[in-house]
Amino acid sequence: MTDQDEGITTLAKQGSITFVGNVVNGALGFAIVMLMTRFVSPSVYGLFVLATSVILFMQVFANLGLPLAIDYFVPQYLDDDERGKAKGVIVQVTATVLVTSSLVAITLALSAAFIADFFQEPAMRVGLLLLSITIPMLAIYNVLLTSYYSIKKLQYRVIMRDLVRPIVRFTVTAGLLLAGFGLLGLVAGYVVGLFVAITVGAAVFTYKAWDLLTTDLELVAPGPIVKYSVPLAMTSVVFVLMGHVDYFVLGFFLSSDDVGIYRVGYMLGSGLMIIFNSLSPVFKPLIAETRDDVELVEQRFRIMARWIAGITLPIAIFLSLGASSYLAVLYTPQYAEANTIVALLAAAFLFNVTFGGPDGSLLQGMGYSRVVFANTLVLFGVNFLVSAALVPFIGIEGAAVGSATALFLVGGLTLTEIYVLDGIHPFTRDFAKIVGSGVPATIAGAPVVYFLESDLLIVTALPVVVVGVYLVSLVATDAFTDDDARMAAEFSPTLRKWLPVGPGQ
Repeated sequence: MTDQDEGITTLAKQGSITFVGNVVNGALGFAIVMLMTRFVSPSVYGLFVLATSVILFMQVFANLGLPLAIDYFVPQYLDDDERGKAKGVIVQVTATVLVTSSLVAITLALSAAFIADFFQEPAMRVGLLLLSITIPMLAIYNVLLTSYYSIKKLQYRVIMRDLVRPIVRFTVTAGLLLAGFGLLGLVAGYVVGLFVAITVGAAVFTYKAWDLLTTDLELVAPGPIVKYSVPLAMTSVVFVLMGHVDYFVLGFFLSSDDVGIYRVGYMLGSGLMIIFNSLSPVFKPLIAETRDDVELVEQRFRIMARWIAGITLPIAIFLSLGASSYLAVLYTPQYAEANTIVALLAAAFLFNVTFGGPDGSLLQGMGYSRVVFANTLVLFGVNFLVSAALVPFIGIEGAAVGSATALFLVGGLTLTEIYVLDGIHPFTRDFAKIVGSGVPATIAGAPVVYFLESDLLIVTALPVVVVGVYLVSLVATDAFTDDDARMAAEFSPTLRKWLPVGPGQ
């Protein structure tokens, strides 16, 4: 290991900020869905999921992948003390996406009736008309997010994305649902929450990044930005479509009730993304700024992989074992039929996020945007083909099999590609200890589900047993390293003091 890599400190410090934000955002997100599932039927909720899926898919065409160029080029310009060019990237991207997103919003509004007829859901037309105004809003929202990433000040993102937006959305949605507005209440909560978040986020960014924004503007050549962004734009199209293709396939073959039930199961299974989403925004810029130092990149990759796996694995275990109970308690018993979906997706997301995530953040940081695009095509193609083949025969479980197959396949591709291209891999003895500790934790958790009959007791006891046995196993195998201690110290000095540190890899 190289001595005292400051990137570890940055990764931990900024990662801890985003982790807190993601926990709050995740809790509020679950609360919003719990609210929806109790005040509207699965059919109405499924209709809303379909409408927002269309919006998020169309929004990708609106921004052309350009926001992704911000957290790639801006860190490099700032590192070279070319602040005018850094500002130029942000200004040029913002101006472009405002124009393109407005055009896409108009196109969607004119196509709302056709899309509603395609899914045989007439009520979907009104939802799409109202939600079309969020397309330019989402473009600016993404520009703000990547601007925060680029200057590694993720606390600003936390304010906008993880606090203001979900709190406002929950409050507005709850009030309108209580007033009996149904689908219109869900749509209004979504729109108002996004608008307030952008307003607050723009104000905070302007205030906190005033020195950058007041720097003399220096426009940059659009060629490198377009060359980097276009493959990622196509990647984003396929990636977002992949994230929502399950809902489109289910909406076409089955009913909106099935879409609603599947969405709840998918949300619970994909909750494992919380750790990856906490570290990924700062991980990509850290890789981008040192991409020529392969040894340092590999060190950072190994540390990130170990932390993501170490925190995510026990969550995947108790969510998979107790899926039916969690669905019944968090939502309502009618959603418990999504238990197989939760188990399949938990395993798939665990594997995928450990090795770079579905968006290929490691490959993006290394500049391999075309490789990321190819991987995302595979991700979408496999998911779509498998889901379309299985859903007519086995229902919503077929969509879960499609997503899980694609996530496992692309995770394996990422590992192979980064090793072939740069000789980088995350596999060490310390990594094996992290994975191996999951075996006794799983064995200990299984009897809890088998012998306890109360869903509430299972939900309460299972995490305690699984996490407890997992931690004991980590200590017994001397799994903690010096880099873990440094990461832990950034999260909490107390945690660092009690962490049993063994020799590093």
